[in-house]
Amino acid sequence: MTTPPETQLTDPVCGMTVTEASPYKLQHHGSPYYFCSVKCQGKFAANPAQYHVHAATAAEPPADEAHAAGTTYTCPMHPEVVQDHPGNCPKCGMTLEPMLPTLTEEDNTELRDFQRRFWWTLPLTGVVFVLAMAGHRLPWLDLALQSWIELALVTPIVLWAGWPFFVRGWQSLVNRSPNMWTLIGLGTGAAYVYSVAAALAPQMFPASFVSMGRVAVYFEAAAVIISLTLMGQVFELKARSQTSAAIKSLLGLAPKTARRIGADGSEEDLPLSNVHVGDSLRVRPGEKIPVDGVVIEGSSAVDESMLTGEPMPVTKHAGDRVIGATMNTSGALVMRSERVGAATMLAQIVQMVAQAQRSRAPMQRMADVVAGYFVVTVVAIAVVTFFVWGWFGPEPSWVFGLINAVAVLIIACPCALGLATPMSIMVATGKGAAQGVLFRDAAAIENLRKVDTLIVDKTGTLTEGKPAFNRAVPVAGGSADEVLRLAASLDQGSEHPLAEALVRAARARGLALEKPEGFESGSGIGVHGQIAGVPLTLGNTTLMQQESVEIAPLMAHAEQLRSEGASVMYLAAAGKLLGLVAVSDPIKPSTPQALVALQQAGLRIIMATGDGLTTAKAVADQLGIKEVRGEVKPADKLALVTRLQQEGRVVAMAGDGINDAPALAKADVGIAMGTGTDVAMNSAQVTLVKGDLRGISTAILMSHATVKNMKQNLAFAFLYNALGIPIAAGVLYPLTGWLLSPLIAALAMSFSSVSVIGNALRLR
Repeated sequence: MTTPPETQLTDPVCGMTVTEASPYKLQHHGSPYYFCSVKCQGKFAANPAQYHVHAATAAEPPADEAHAAGTTYTCPMHPEVVQDHPGNCPKCGMTLEPMLPTLTEEDNTELRDFQRRFWWTLPLTGVVFVLAMAGHRLPWLDLALQSWIELALVTPIVLWAGWPFFVRGWQSLVNRSPNMWTLIGLGTGAAYVYSVAAALAPQMFPASFVSMGRVAVYFEAAAVIISLTLMGQVFELKARSQTSAAIKSLLGLAPKTARRIGADGSEEDLPLSNVHVGDSLRVRPGEKIPVDGVVIEGSSAVDESMLTGEPMPVTKHAGDRVIGATMNTSGALVMRSERVGAATMLAQIVQMVAQAQRSRAPMQRMADVVAGYFVVTVVAIAVVTFFVWGWFGPEPSWVFGLINAVAVLIIACPCALGLATPMSIMVATGKGAAQGVLFRDAAAIENLRKVDTLIVDKTGTLTEGKPAFNRAVPVAGGSADEVLRLAASLDQGSEHPLAEALVRAARARGLALEKPEGFESGSGIGVHGQIAGVPLTLGNTTLMQQESVEIAPLMAHAEQLRSEGASVMYLAAAGKLLGLVAVSDPIKPSTPQALVALQQAGLRIIMATGDGLTTAKAVADQLGIKEVRGEVKPADKLALVTRLQQEGRVVAMAGDGINDAPALAKADVGIAMGTGTDVAMNSAQVTLVKGDLRGISTAILMSHATVKNMKQNLAFAFLYNALGIPIAAGVLYPLTGWLLSPLIAALAMSFSSVSVIGNALRLR
């Protein structure tokens, strides 16, 4: 409904009147939801593609309630096609996908329908095929009866199982967008109609078309084509159902409830959708931060790696900002909510991933354009063949015209053309999987060979992605092992990841650890305790200053370690400095070799990480990376990819964290580490199972070989059509008296398919 005149608002971008999307109002402030009436990028109205929230003047609804207002569907190949109900793309016939999935399982009606059609008619296809190949060898089976049996078996396959293909083919004609469905519809339809005519009225056909005692029929061609196409659609729909896994993984990160503190001090657990801006929330140890906000009480180490990529937990005090869906590890916090629902960082990342996925143009777009011209050409040749033979051919001229036109359509059936790309992709993906390289789609294989710029994340991509002990540095006259032993003994009482790294290193060295007494946490800046009656303090510079410990003797060492990307903690006993310990994120052993190979291949390499610039540069210097971007957020990585693409670069993005997901989806090729998060792998087009960057070089080589193979297959397919169609049309008849019967056309079509498959298998 439209807002009352006294509350009329206009969009500052387009000047259009802003309208209220629904009568629902937030209890907090009683604000309605307003949407601009022009086509923008929002998702909160009945048709999300046509409305967007005016964030400056209206409150946004919680993400779940907003999404429930309506689901919008779009075509992966034609993002401009948008509608508010499921269906098929009018341009290419592809099944439309929801623009923003939900955590609830979606009913894939089309997949179940195709599975039912395939399995119910597969036995019929098998029987028809056996009869066509060996029926003439059965002495008890009359040939005329065989044709009638085949007709009875094939009719439900064509008219029921294949009906969706004919509908899509008809839509392609109505929408003047010929595609592969046009070819499938024409090919199977021609084979079926011709065969029905041959079975019902064999006397209409000349004697030259009699084979093995009857006029040749091609029921098996129509049946097999439909069954294979159904099987391909089932596989495709199953695979495409996984494209929303990245977004579902992101949505699953958000906690379901929050603990709100009332004005009277009472506390209650409530659904996340009921949290409003300004609420006070309690976050206990081991719980996720519910929404974005500011800490008002307490102190704790918060693991933000799921969103920021930073491997080290960040200590939060009063006044520090926290991010929804990150993990509170140790202490208790009280926070004030500032961003809820669609305004949180997690929700924004979800939107970025969804938009980046929709922005990709699949490789099949080019194939459809080629197929469109191919269809028009084939149909024109068939029509010309029919009339030329009818007007100028020998008697019965119109029968000859019909048979030759059918032969043209059969030999032009898109079996080889349809197999050319999928067979190469299938073999290449199988070979890649054996080598630890998983390709998600054909577009990745095609685009990878064109990549000239590689953006790499640091944590988990170039480095191991988990804290590891670096070194212990004692004061003059001290022992490094003793410093590590005491620090690890004290840290046995801590659950901090840095403490775990120290304890793990000490045990690996066989150092004898002692149980700490009087252990106390220093509010996220260090710990206190006693070992064998000696008071120890382990922590950062701030804690040492509070304890009046002189750290000057080791400050130079500390700065050097920090410049190398390490975290430094000082150890003091009874107020006297004993040494320091450093924990860092080590570079993967395979990384230097991988980067050298990629640089030699001519790739421009850019590091983009959420870590501090000093740490990032230290790692980059070790690896010979000249371009570094530090302290970048997910949106910054996405913007970097977009800017490089606008400059004409073909960009690959390699990362392993949730913070990399938008950039992975937006890049021409997203490359995820198999050792990283599920979200990163679901957003990327290529996954390196072992998390080894050397796999990128392998993937690029496979891309070149596979694309070359696909071009060869397409050449085979078009060569057979280029040679077969003129012969099927009868151009050799005036000179040689040769005609290409539909039987020979079907054999040629089958041989072209075998050639394509055999060539694809060479990729092994």
